[in-house]
Amino acid sequence: MKVVDETILSIKSAEYAGDYKVKLLFKNGVERLIDFAGFLGKSKNPQIRKYLNTNTFKSFAVDNGDLQWNDYDLCFPLADLYEGKI
Repeated sequence: MKVVDETILSIKSAEYAGDYKVKLLFKNGVERLIDFAGFLGKSKNPQIRKYLNTNTFKSFAVDNGDLQWNDYDLCFPLADLYEGKI
């Protein structure tokens, strides 16, 4: 799958979908369901592993078209999210 021009790639909304999954709606209408469980579970970094706490994980926000947690404590490249890979 080829990513659209990253300069126009932007997230419109994000919704918790259970079990460390987030449903993303991009401004171009594309929807993705991203599963963060594997990434979080494999990490050895305590700053990342703290997001295994469901309440902490659910504290994400969309800020200027980016998905982020706690003022960019945890964030991912938009192109990766658009492709459904983290």
